Amino acid sequence: MIYLFRHGEVVLAETGRFIGHLDVPLSERGERQCAAQARRLARVEIAAMFSSDLVRARRSGEIIGAPHGLTPETVPDLREMAMGRWEGLTAPEIRAREPAGFREWMARVGEFPFPEGESVPDLVGRAWPAFERLVSANAGRAIAVVAHGGTNRAILCQALALPLRYLLAFGQDYGALTVLEHAGGTFRLRRLNERPVLL
Repeated sequence: MIYLFRHGEVVLAETGRFIGHLDVPLSERGERQCAAQARRLARVEIAAMFSSDLVRARRSGEIIGAPHGLTPETVPDLREMAMGRWEGLTAPEIRAREPAGFREWMARVGEFPFPEGESVPDLVGRAWPAFERLVSANAGRAIAVVAHGGTNRAILCQALALPLRYLLAFGQDYGALTVLEHAGGTFRLRRLNERPVLL
């Protein structure tokens, strides 16, 4: 089994900013979300923990892996999509600064690259091979992977052989768990976007 997490909520999440490669920390609520998922999986046997190298994913992996005595091995290729010069801005700010670029991006989500950043195919091109390597290297073992909303959606499209136009069909809430089973060279979706239950 592959336990695929999105990192917990981040500081300033409520502002709706495009974060991308900005290295923002978890919020207090994000820490609690990860602790809830750690409790949930405490009795599940997990052999290895991996995460993006960004602090929000790495910290999430530390919390979730703690009951198993695991610290995350960081995999930079699991980072969120690079959002270029739009990182740190809100959608209204981007629309005001670059109205034509924002309109084109909205009309072609999944194809149009972020200015000075990545497109979805760019993200798939680095994240999917990295994910496949982790799965292959740990065949027959349960692993946990902590990444990002865009990264996880790209992985799910590839794993389930779906066109990238379905990217936004997958919920990926902060701290949520998705479970994939890998057998016989194919992936099966067992659980999707299960949110942490906070005490």
